[in-house]
Amino acid sequence: MTSNPAAPVFVWVWLPGSVEPVVAGRLDRAGDVSTFTYGRSYLSRPSAIPLYLPELPLRRGPTRPLVGRVAGCIEDAAPDSWGMRVILHRRSGGRTDDADVDDLDLFTYLLESGSDRIGALDFQVSSTLYAPRETEGTLDDLVRAAEMVEAGEPLPEDLDQALVHGSSVGGARPKALLRDGGRTLIAKFSSTTDTYPIVRGEFLAMHLAELAGLSVAKVELVEALSRDVLLIERFDRPPSGGRRSMVSGLTILGLDEWGGLHASYADLAEVIRTRFTHPDATRRELFARITFNILVGNNDDHARNHAAFWDGRRLTLTPAYDITPMLRAGRTAEQVMAIGEDGWKRSQLGGCVERASTYHLSAAEAHEIIDHQIETIARHWNDACDLARLTRAEREAFWRRQFLNSFAFDDYGSRAALPFEYGAD
Repeated sequence: MTSNPAAPVFVWVWLPGSVEPVVAGRLDRAGDVSTFTYGRSYLSRPSAIPLYLPELPLRRGPTRPLVGRVAGCIEDAAPDSWGMRVILHRRSGGRTDDADVDDLDLFTYLLESGSDRIGALDFQVSSTLYAPRETEGTLDDLVRAAEMVEAGEPLPEDLDQALVHGSSVGGARPKALLRDGGRTLIAKFSSTTDTYPIVRGEFLAMHLAELAGLSVAKVELVEALSRDVLLIERFDRPPSGGRRSMVSGLTILGLDEWGGLHASYADLAEVIRTRFTHPDATRRELFARITFNILVGNNDDHARNHAAFWDGRRLTLTPAYDITPMLRAGRTAEQVMAIGEDGWKRSQLGGCVERASTYHLSAAEAHEIIDHQIETIARHWNDACDLARLTRAEREAFWRRQFLNSFAFDDYGSRAALPFEYGAD
């Protein structure tokens, strides 16, 4: 499919409780940005909800994006770097040496990515006929296809279709969509460029996060064609059918990609206070995710790695879905998003405790959360590493580097309550 530069893109949506999509409106080019206009039929529906507020209120006429090139809730449903790479690979027949993802426009990426995208939106050339772009593939097929994209090799038609099905999933690493019986899954693959077991490390962190009481997506570690694969069960697909609307942390904060450089947890906590269901419990959960990220070395915690369900009126935090221990260049580290209102973002627990009031927590409550997480990681470390199939050398490489790095404890005042000593590296 090739998009017509002058043609609009029609936005379809699954309304809450519905198992079939309806057309909500259209995107039109307006210079460097894209406007969105609700359809009359959508506005006349008693069940119609705004695709997101304050970006796209239910009103007639075109609406320009508040920031960026297109409304954030639309951008959230567009393919990210891996998906764009897959589409560019398809367009060029694998000859991507001189190609760049910016060679194709947003409308092309929206219309050529798979329809089973995150959240409740999809994009079509028609306002009357919904034609989903979906092709199934086995896990082995998808791993093989991802390897060929990374190697710059042209894909056979069947593998090309199967991989493009998952091109709407965000993120930079190789991944695809998969169905297993009644389950809908995101499959994240190890890469030929990995210098450490990233996929097994993410499984380890996600498993320990669940044991520590965080709300996380269900994960499973499998192998295909001798490659590690992390299967993540999707939480935006209700068992009864249909789709759940979601928006990213960027959209919640009213930021575009460039503005995301200034995103902060403190600002997110304030939005949670005013716009989320269960604000106190959600702020506690957010604080727990921050400290757990620090404890497992995940400092790739940018705003797109946070999301919330949208029901047309209120937001509800989704389960955590991307907790990945990252390599460290040195002993010190910072989180991507500022933790305090003062811009403080160092990957240290004591500073988190000092700023606990931002999350409507006392210092004692913050210590309780952190100490429980430390104890959980320490107590379950060996069993969790066994589940992650980590070798002795791999678990030793993770321990005290990504997981429980001593830098995190330099300013933490309740060491006596910890289950073991933290000496120098």
